[in-house]
Amino acid sequence: MLCAFCLIVSLQPGSWSCWAAAEELGGEVKIEVLFKPVQCAPKSKKGDLMNVHYDGFLAKDGSQFYCSRTAKDGHPQWVVLGIGQMIKGLDIGMVDMCPGERRKITIPPALAFGEAGKEPVPPNATVIFEVEAFSVSRGPRSMEAFGSMDLDNDKSLTKDEVKEYLKVEYKKEGKPREETFFDKVVEDIFRKNDNDKNGQISVTEYNIYKHDEL
Repeated sequence: MLCAFCLIVSLQPGSWSCWAAAEELGGEVKIEVLFKPVQCAPKSKKGDLMNVHYDGFLAKDGSQFYCSRTAKDGHPQWVVLGIGQMIKGLDIGMVDMCPGERRKITIPPALAFGEAGKEPVPPNATVIFEVEAFSVSRGPRSMEAFGSMDLDNDKSLTKDEVKEYLKVEYKKEGKPREETFFDKVVEDIFRKNDNDKNGQISVTEYNIYKHDEL
């Protein structure tokens, strides 16, 4: 399951790279910027909603263990940065990304899949992810975003409210999508967040940071 992007990204004309690092207990995340748009805004921060493609490789031999372009119908993945939805190394390595940016992120075992590993990643493996960001918006965990989505101000979110918010955010990026795309995204959001399965996301279910803004 090899992606064409994974093979040609380092050969793109006009691309450039720099290295940065984030110190954490258990190792260092290395960030190589493969491409960065001239107009790089907005930049991602903890709690932001990002739409990305990402491809995972084992550092020891370069073999690929994941390709989002072939998984889950090939749709870019919606992720919320910094909440533990992804491995710790990606939460660190995807900070300050902007739409259109591509990065190569090298992650030590302690910030990836650890001593146990996760099939097909073996134990104590350093992994490399190549990430391409398509959009960055106020995340579904920010209280500002909750207020924007909660159109009837009843302190809970319906599927229609979340879908309308995502459609507006995507339109801002100049990337409108088919209705079925948003239906799939909303279903995924509710499957993961509507804990009592009542068809609505309450403030308690939504506000994982336990802020008191609402």
